[in-house]
Amino acid sequence: MRGTAGWIGIAVLCGVTLAMEAWPASAQVVKSGPASCPAVALTYDLCPVRTASGFDRELIDFLIEHQVPATFFMSGRWMAKHEAEVKQLLAVPFFEIGTHGEVHAHLPMHELAEQQQEIMGPVRHLKTKYGRPATLFRPPYGEYNDVTVEAVKALGLRFILWNIESGDPDPTLSAEAILTRVQKRLKPGSVIVLHANGKGKHTREVTESLAGQLLPGKGLTAMTVSDLLRCTQSTTLPAP
Repeated sequence: MRGTAGWIGIAVLCGVTLAMEAWPASAQVVKSGPASCPAVALTYDLCPVRTASGFDRELIDFLIEHQVPATFFMSGRWMAKHEAEVKQLLAVPFFEIGTHGEVHAHLPMHELAEQQQEIMGPVRHLKTKYGRPATLFRPPYGEYNDVTVEAVKALGLRFILWNIESGDPDPTLSAEAILTRVQKRLKPGSVIVLHANGKGKHTREVTESLAGQLLPGKGLTAMTVSDLLRCTQSTTLPAP
């Protein structure tokens, strides 16, 4: 990727500052839903952490209490340390579960077989331990190359990225700053990436503002990723 595409910016994901590169052209990589749908997807990555709680319970409690649909991308290493939390998320009917790699590896640094192993680890874990299929995959750090795209396709998974990066793990960003950067790019069909692993100091506050004020104020509602991708302008949306 680096030799042909070049850098397009700096992102802070899962508490790690990284360089984001231009995406390879591929219709198989989903970054947003249909622009005709008056909804957005709130997505939360659950990356492994060393210095945070690993689980933003106040955020999850808010989503459940207010019945806000959301999609969570769990890493295998995170699931191994949060069995009770995995069960809680799986039990919520308006939550959707995707996967986020086994150990949160930098996929473009690996060959095909190693990428497939990293991708399939949490998928197998969800199926064997919890009896739940997972068909949505988000690459760690948002990094990928053409090998990753082909690996995800061959494994029968759907490759989900985003078109709005909240930057919520960045400790220098206030809730107002995060909301401002989200609002600038917010449009029907958007997929917003946030974090539920405790790295986001203001993630709950931002989510409350999004669900309670910003989205309704723009005539938008929250959906899971799968519902968003199936959505059309005629789709009946839940009442706010």
